[in-house]
Amino acid sequence: MRVGITAAAAHLPAEVMTTADLQRRVERASHLRLPRGLFEKMSGIARRHVVGPGEYASTLAVRAAEGALRTADLDPLDVDALLFASASRDMVEPATAHIVQAELGSKAHALDVTNACNSFLNGIDLARAMVLAGRAGRVLVVTGETPTRVMRPTLRSINQARDAFAGYTFGDAGAAVVVESVASGGIFDVDTETLSQHWTVGGIPGGGSRHPRGEEYTYFTGDGRALRNVFEKMGTAILDRVQYRTGLDWTGYARVLVHQVTQPYLDRFVEVTGVPVDKLDVTVASHGNMASATLGVQLARVWPSLRSDDRVLFVGLGGGVSVMTMAWQR
Repeated sequence: MRVGITAAAAHLPAEVMTTADLQRRVERASHLRLPRGLFEKMSGIARRHVVGPGEYASTLAVRAAEGALRTADLDPLDVDALLFASASRDMVEPATAHIVQAELGSKAHALDVTNACNSFLNGIDLARAMVLAGRAGRVLVVTGETPTRVMRPTLRSINQARDAFAGYTFGDAGAAVVVESVASGGIFDVDTETLSQHWTVGGIPGGGSRHPRGEEYTYFTGDGRALRNVFEKMGTAILDRVQYRTGLDWTGYARVLVHQVTQPYLDRFVEVTGVPVDKLDVTVASHGNMASATLGVQLARVWPSLRSDDRVLFVGLGGGVSVMTMAWQR
């Protein structure tokens, strides 16, 4: 059996915040003076979409899901399983998948999948496994990412600004795909590499059993330089394995969709891997780091240009730390 992606869609909140405006807001709230244009110079991000009042992770996921179902000419009742695969969620309990399902009017088996910025790619992989196992005939995988809600609004010092900076790269977005059996093409290679000893490099510590309460724990804190060093130490081994198994080099793919944290991160990825820039869909400058929605948004953007038999390589990077690849043929 071949299993593939048969529809993709994305949804971006209407409100756009420039990075210059974000820095001004933080400076005013903190009574700090930062070097002019610091946030944009360090990240290469000019703007990003942000959720407004009454918009949640589920809101973005529902809008994207509606788009994917329209593309596939499907009714919500045609779906056997619904996976909300995201680093964000509406609340600790119940699973946000149930909120999405209730809004859509589906009756599918619903559950959450979470693994930082690799959540959506993990969700697609799990959906594929469910179809191959006969557990579901058609799976709707959705994400709704609202990481701008965990940006620290005020800073006490320049030192705290260093720890909080990774949070100022975020942007909000939703994405969705339909995964089911296909007559040709499909997902033909998946690989993962995980170095969990580095889980302390960054994250949001609040909301779990370690820190169930306390506003201080609700903001994203991370050492961006340390995280970049971990990914560089992991190197290109996973990409080398994909090439060995598939026999495909960069020329074998119409598109290479890569998780994008900042422009310097992406530039370094291009330098280390040698991927041609014209194979990428660069979203970071105008959308920021959309967490797990990044790859879904990129897929929705390039979807109209993909022809039958075109191959796409997804490269995911996530805190924890994990790297994931997925090769798919339309």
